[in-house]
Amino acid sequence: MSSRSSLPRICIALGFSDPEALFQHAREAAESGESFLEFRLDYLARPAQGIDVLRRFLKQNPDSCILATCRRHQNHGRFNGSIEEQIRILEAAIEGGARAVDVEIESAEQAPDRLEDLRSRALVIVSYHNYSGTPAVEVVLRRLTRIPADVYKLVTQAQKPSDSFRVLSLVRSHPRTPLIVLAMGEVGFPTRVLSTALGGLSTYAAPQSAEGTASGQVSARRLRNLYHIEKLSRTTKVYGVIGCPLQQSISPAVHNRAFQVRRLDAVYLPFLVQPPQLKDFFTAAEKMPVIGLSVTIPHKQKILRYLDAVDPRARRYGAVNTVWRKAGKWRGSNTDVDGVLVPLKRHLSLAKSRLLVVGNGGAARSAAFALTDEGAKVTIVGRNPDRVRALARSCGAQSLLMEQLDSHHFDALVHATPLGSHPGVAGCFFPGKIPADLIFDMVYNPRETTLCRRAREQGKTVVQGIQMFLEQAARQFELWTGEQAPRAAMEKAALEELAH
Repeated sequence: MSSRSSLPRICIALGFSDPEALFQHAREAAESGESFLEFRLDYLARPAQGIDVLRRFLKQNPDSCILATCRRHQNHGRFNGSIEEQIRILEAAIEGGARAVDVEIESAEQAPDRLEDLRSRALVIVSYHNYSGTPAVEVVLRRLTRIPADVYKLVTQAQKPSDSFRVLSLVRSHPRTPLIVLAMGEVGFPTRVLSTALGGLSTYAAPQSAEGTASGQVSARRLRNLYHIEKLSRTTKVYGVIGCPLQQSISPAVHNRAFQVRRLDAVYLPFLVQPPQLKDFFTAAEKMPVIGLSVTIPHKQKILRYLDAVDPRARRYGAVNTVWRKAGKWRGSNTDVDGVLVPLKRHLSLAKSRLLVVGNGGAARSAAFALTDEGAKVTIVGRNPDRVRALARSCGAQSLLMEQLDSHHFDALVHATPLGSHPGVAGCFFPGKIPADLIFDMVYNPRETTLCRRAREQGKTVVQGIQMFLEQAARQFELWTGEQAPRAAMEKAALEELAH
């Protein structure tokens, strides 16, 4: 029997309806070095077939730790039998070599004596799953711990950022209780990285070449190579990006590589924060080891109201993309400015140059203010004429309607909208002629946007968004850490991530 303290940090969740697929993915995981595998027997039409797979697999991989699960359909599993039949399957799994079994709380409460018998032969995890939300976690934990078990597993669906932080708080406030805690969904993803660092026993990952058994699962390779999950601890400093959407963000790859190159005990995570949830995030983050943030669409302007101090330039521009916590206070700055100015200055003198800024959001504000401060003659255009005019008035620029563009030409154009970014890669603000000699697209994913491609076809000079991204990211790293950014390593990480 495995002791709970010996459980590996990552468990590969294997849920397949075909026994041979279960075996092949288990073997693939073992060959890649994974030793803790969950066999979801309830995924099989005949769970007994899974026992045969388990025996066959362990004959080849005797050092592997197999967790057998046969969740009933009443409890969001796929097994249609009775609790008695469920227990018999788990008993057979133990006889076949499984070192641990997972029994959902609903079954455990109905058969506590049978659970004790299971515990005499294997490690027993009693689990709670909520697929609709995150209830009062302390109440759930009290319910779980009424049943004697070796490990307690609590999994909920995160609907807002504070759900994730509430789940994580359990392992911090109950350090002597053997816990596995996770929040499902994209909002809950940070729990999959941080739970073991804060004291949880294990986290769950998807197979390398197939989907996992719950939303938000990523591969063990990604948890190890990108987030270095096995090196994280309670002292690890947590950074991240807040925004919506975030699926295509390369920031985690770039900043985690930078932390690793500089040998810093830090990790950088994606925090999905819907537009109405910014206050919820900051309220919850106060209680967690989050000390630095990148800020992206749609929060660059609204975030100012949640900061204790903002540098004068960012305050005047009305947009913040970089946040850090110092002496208990949230502070904000704007490194988008560097991301705009440095690449442009490689190509032209900004003073008195005629520049067109496309957009009216936080990125456009940063670009418009920075360029007018450099003495450029700035004109702004966008799809919301009222917001365009308001931005132009605030920074001393001119405004244009979209239909007026045909009669104007500029030295350079800065595209500061998400149009053309992944997954809507076909989008382009300019269906025809592009009214500038130099085109700077802030969109970096894909690296070659439709706007960049059309600009090249028209003989324009093109500055890709990756240049802005890397410049502003390097400045963020330096603000957070006080160390010089490893720019070459960050660029390599960015290009590798974009190539996937």
